[in-house]
Amino acid sequence: MATKNLKLATFGGGCFWCTEAVFQEIKGVENVVSGYSGGNVPGHPTYREICSGLTGHAEVVQITFDERIISYKELVLIFMTTHDPTTLNKQGADVGTQYRSVIFYHDETQKETAQTLIKAVAAYYDGPIVTEVSPLKQFYIAEDAHQNYYRNNKEQGYCSFVIMPKLAKLRKLHAEQLK
Repeated sequence: MATKNLKLATFGGGCFWCTEAVFQEIKGVENVVSGYSGGNVPGHPTYREICSGLTGHAEVVQITFDERIISYKELVLIFMTTHDPTTLNKQGADVGTQYRSVIFYHDETQKETAQTLIKAVAAYYDGPIVTEVSPLKQFYIAEDAHQNYYRNNKEQGYCSFVIMPKLAKLRKLHAEQLK
C-alpha cells in the first residue's frame, strides 16, 4: 500500500464553522481543525479575544490533505467558490477582520498557486477579489466547542441558515470531489 503524502493548507473564509463543514466533505481531506491565524498579539488568543477584532487574527481552518487524492490547487478552487472572496472583512452577517477572506500559505509553491488561481477566477465575480494571501506564521487551535461544529450542531439555527446553503453550493459545484 502506498504511503499517504500529507500536506497542510490554511484558509479563512468567514466563520470557521462554515469553512470546516465544507472541507470535511472533500475526498482526500484527512482532518480539518478550526483555529486562528494572522494576528498581532503574542500568545494563544481566545475566541472572545478574536471576536473583539482587536487581535488581528482571522478565524481559519487548517486542513490536512493527501495530495495524491486532491491537489492544493483544487482545495484553493473549492475555497474560492464556497465563500464570497469579494467582501472585505465580511461574510454574510459576520462582520469584522476576523471574518476576512485569507489564504495562509505554507511555502512558495502554495503562494504562487493561490495567486495564480485568484487571478484565474476573478472574471467570474462582479467585484474585485479581496482575498489576502499571506505566509502562515502561527496557527492556534480554537477551543473544543468550535471543532466539528456543524457535525455536532446540525439543528442549530446558524447551521440551518448559513452552513447548509454553503454545503448545497459545494455539492452543486464540486460533486466529483466529495467523499
